[in-house]
Parts: sequence; structure tokens; C-alpha cells
Amino acid sequence: MFRAAPVFTPAWLPALLFFGVLLLQGCSLLPKRDAAGERPAGAPALVREGETGAAEGAKKDGARRDAFTVEVRGPDTVREYLTLHLELQRYRTLDDLGATEISRLMVAAEANARELLGTLGYFTPTLTLELNETPASTKAPREIVITVEPGPLTHVSTVQIDYQGAIASDPTAEAQRDSIRTAWALRAGQPFTQQGWDNAKTAALRSLTARRFPTGSIGTSRAEIDADRHEARLGVTYQSGPAYRFGPLVLRGVERYDADGARRIAQLPTGTDYDQQKLLDAQQRLASSGYYDSVFLTLDTESGTPLAAPVIAQLREAPLQKVVLGAGFTTDSGPRLSIDHIHNRMPLLGWRAVSRLSVDSDVKSLGTNWNAIPDDRGWRWFAGTELKSETSGSYVVDSGRLRSGRSKSSGHIDRSYFLQYDYAQNRGTNAPPSASAVTANWGWTGRYFDDNGAPTRGFGLALELAAGYTLTGERLPFTRTYARWLGVLPLGFAEGRDAATLARRSRLQLRAEAGAVAAKESAQIPSTLMFLTGGDTTVRGYSYRQIGTERADGQIVAGRYLGVVSLEWQRPFVYDNKLTEWESTVFVDAGAVADKPGELKPKVGVGVGARWRSPVGPVQADLAYGVDTKKFRLHFRLGFTF
Repeated sequence: MFRAAPVFTPAWLPALLFFGVLLLQGCSLLPKRDAAGERPAGAPALVREGETGAAEGAKKDGARRDAFTVEVRGPDTVREYLTLHLELQRYRTLDDLGATEISRLMVAAEANARELLGTLGYFTPTLTLELNETPASTKAPREIVITVEPGPLTHVSTVQIDYQGAIASDPTAEAQRDSIRTAWALRAGQPFTQQGWDNAKTAALRSLTARRFPTGSIGTSRAEIDADRHEARLGVTYQSGPAYRFGPLVLRGVERYDADGARRIAQLPTGTDYDQQKLLDAQQRLASSGYYDSVFLTLDTESGTPLAAPVIAQLREAPLQKVVLGAGFTTDSGPRLSIDHIHNRMPLLGWRAVSRLSVDSDVKSLGTNWNAIPDDRGWRWFAGTELKSETSGSYVVDSGRLRSGRSKSSGHIDRSYFLQYDYAQNRGTNAPPSASAVTANWGWTGRYFDDNGAPTRGFGLALELAAGYTLTGERLPFTRTYARWLGVLPLGFAEGRDAATLARRSRLQLRAEAGAVAAKESAQIPSTLMFLTGGDTTVRGYSYRQIGTERADGQIVAGRYLGVVSLEWQRPFVYDNKLTEWESTVFVDAGAVADKPGELKPKVGVGVGARWRSPVGPVQADLAYGVDTKKFRLHFRLGFTF
């Protein structure tokens, strides 16, 4: 017998079931998505009729658009500068900016633009800023257009330069005070710019601290702008500090080499007025001596003794001996291999010896040069010998040379006097006879360039005088004279005095050489003491040392008289109103060698070339045409030496 039992259901369960049914029915009343699933059905389209969906396409492609773009409209003198330096450009990539934020940025951009225009000398500009919607652009949905009318350019009306400190009352500093005022770059009547103002102050401060006053500084400076009259009144006061004199040279890092020798090499003018160039010259003499791998000289301005301020020399000594392997290439002689052995302190003598073996297609040489440490006056003893075999003219010349004497290098002048023995033997069919001679020689070289490594103006002059006797055949006296000059002359008138303006000027480089050996016709003089020319650094368009005296059989030999002239036009290359590291050249060279002055017949080479101011020195490439040979030759060389 079955009996039904009552079942109790909680009251909340039917209520929950009823609420779920209502919820499902309500979902059917919500707006439906379109087929693409991008917007609710019936919602207004965000893209205007007739436009492509650039924004939608950018999202599909994964590209990110900027918040806005910036276009500056105005004269070239200000457009590029504002486009590059406006702070507004920093916020372009913030793609979540709204119209309110962009409006605030535009207000700040106007003030920023006026400030930037002021640095260019425009203090009354007219600015118009517009915000345009660009929904079809793939770059940004909005565009900010800044239209600029810069207005009149402000010019300098007056310049006042004053001094405080020792320089103000020292009568011996009058020339330096006047020099700073005379060389002031931003003069009355010139356009005012913030960069020009800063550069002028810095250049004057550099001139102040370069001599006598190394602790000089700018005390006060002001630029008063009259926007209504478009004038700038400038004033600056320089605080010189005390006058300094060179005190003792304090060496640090000296272990292997003689400290007194380092002082004689440096030639620091102790007791004289401080001069930055003299300090740099002393540093360069130590660095180029070969005894040190690194040299750094500083004036100790904290010593409290300005009239005898110590000069601190931080030195790192070079090894006692080292071997250097080298490889190179010249268009004169082709590839070259070399090996150098350097001994910085020879046994017994204590001199520095540099021995070298060099081999290329035309020249094989083995030599050694010994140099003593200079004395207190800067003179040093030297000795050297060399064996060489080289192609000179139509023959191969085997030669030997031995010399010894004294030399001195001070500032821009080199001097030397020495005795020399020469021997030369010519090899080949109908070669000139062998010869030997002994000579007493004097040499002088002066360099007056603005930059000895890459000059843009100045000149150099070298003189050599020798008198001697031949030792082969009849012993006869003879003299040898040689002179070389090179000048670099800037062309045109510079619009300003700053270095950047001067560097843009084209230049003429003029070069001249002359040599003469005076002796009886029967004197047998070594060919290494006579003259040949042609090649990269003499007469371009001809091979190395192939211009000489032409004999009746057509053979070329060294001659007793030499003449070379050269004219080269150098023009810096400016691209997009910016000075580059390149220059173009056009040149004419002419040279002649003969045994009599009346027989000198010049051979001419013409061509074009390019110059590149590389980090290691000027690289020069020239394509020259030899008028006499009717052939082109490429000449390539690195560096400038005189």
C-alpha cells in the first residue's frame, strides 16, 4: 500500500525562475549590432557621406594615429626653426587628447612661439593658430596650423663692455681690453639673435681667459629690447679675477724617464704671464716627443699664488722600446709596407732612436735617426743615416746618406744646421756616373697658418742652404739653394667675423718652389742633391719624380735647376645652407727641371679634386691631366704637411 507524502517547495525558487524569463525577454529589446559588429543598429555613422573610413582602416591595419599634426606657415627664416623647436610637437603622439586639452595646448603654443621668435630677433610677430578637423587623414584626426608674420627684425643699437677686477685698472692690460672690444662679434647695426648674443659673450670670455686671467667670468649681462623701435641695447661686465704667471712645472707619473728632460722638452716659460697657447704648445711638445703616451697640462688656480701658479703635468710614459708595423698606399708609389723600431733611451748615449725599414714599388729604404733631449735653450743634437734604392727619372738610384748636427723647434719655426755626406749610384743603360759629396747645411722653416693640419689662411716658408765639395772625380766646390712657399688666401668679403662665416669662404692656394745647384759643369754631384719633380704634392698629372732634365737619348735625369708653381681654387661645399665636411677644387700645376736656367720648359697639369675633412685629417683626391703626356692620373693623399 502506497501512501503519497507531501513535498514542500521553497517560495523563492518560483520567483527566481520568473525573473530569469523576464530577463531573457528584455534582452530582445536591446539595440542590435550591425554585421561588422562596430556600432549599434540604427546609430548615426561617424564617417561623413562620401569619405573613406581612414580611421577605421588605420585601426584594421594596426596603425596608430597621432592626436594632431602641426604645420607652420611663414618665411623660411622662421618656419623650420619653429617646426623643430615648438614644445607643442611633444604632445602629438598622445592619441587620447580631447578638444579641450588641445585648445589649452594651443594657448601655450602661442606664447612658446613668441618666445622662440624672440630668440631670432623678432619681438613683434603676428600669430594665427587654427584647429582643423581632418578625419580622412591617416596621420591624425586634427591639424593645428600656425601662420606667422614675424614682423621687423630687431637690430643692435649700442654695445657696452665693462670690466671688473685686476684687468680694469692694470695699465698693461689696456691692449687686451681693447682687443676684446675690437673683436666683439655682435656689433651695432647687426641683427640681434639670442645665439649671436650668447656666442659674442662666450668668444669675448674666451679671449679674456686665454691670456693672464684664466679665472675670468661674466659678472653681469643684459639685453634691453625696445620692441617698438626694434632695437637691442647690449651690456656685459667681465670679472677678470687676478692676473696669473706661470710657476714651476710639477710632473706626475714620472718613473722611467728623466724629469729634468721632460722640463726641457716642455720649454714652459716659467715666470712669464699666463698664456693658454703657450700652455698648449708645451703640452704638444711633450706629447709629440715620443716619451709619453698621454699628456695633460693644467694651471693650478687653487694654489693661492697667482704670480707663480704651478702647472700640473699628468703624464703616462711610453714603453722603453716598441715595434710598429705599418701598411699604406700612395698613388705615387703604390702599396707600402714598413716596420719601425723605437728605443726611447739608447745605452750609453741616452738618446731616442727611431729605425725604419720601408718597401714599396719604387722606393726601398732602411734608416735610423737619433735625437738627444734638448738643452735649456731648446737646441738638440741629432744624427742619422739612410740607405735607399728608388726610381728617379729613367734610372734606379742606390744612395746613402749620413748626417749629424743640431736642431731647434720653437713655436712655429724650425731651425737646423748639420754636416752631411751623400753617395749616389745610378743603375741603367748609359746611366750618369756615381758621385759623392760632403756639405755643410742650414735649414729654416716657418709656419704661419691658422691651422697647421688643415689651413684656411696663412702661409709657410722653407729655406735650405748648403755649401760643399765633391768627393768623386775632381774635387770641386758647389752650393745648393732651395726655397718653398705656400700661401692660402680667403676670397671675398666676410659678412661677419664668426668662424662659421669665415669657413664658408672660398680660397686660393698658391705654391712655389725653386732650387739651384751652382757648380762647374764638370763637377760630379750626387743626383740626390739635385732636382726632380712630379707627383701628388708637386706637379699633378705626372708620375712621381718623372719631370727632370731630358738628355739627347730621351732619358730623364736629375737637373741642377728647379721651378714649380701651382694655383688651386678651393670652395667649401654648402648643402641646405649648412657647411659640410667636403670641398671642391680646381687647379693648375707647372714644373720644370733643367741643367741651365734658360732651358727650363714647364710641364703643365690641370684638374679637379675633392677634399674631405675626416677625423684623422684632410683626405685629398685629385684627377689631373698631364698636358705634355696627354694622360689622366689620379692622385690621392691623406693629411697636410709643410
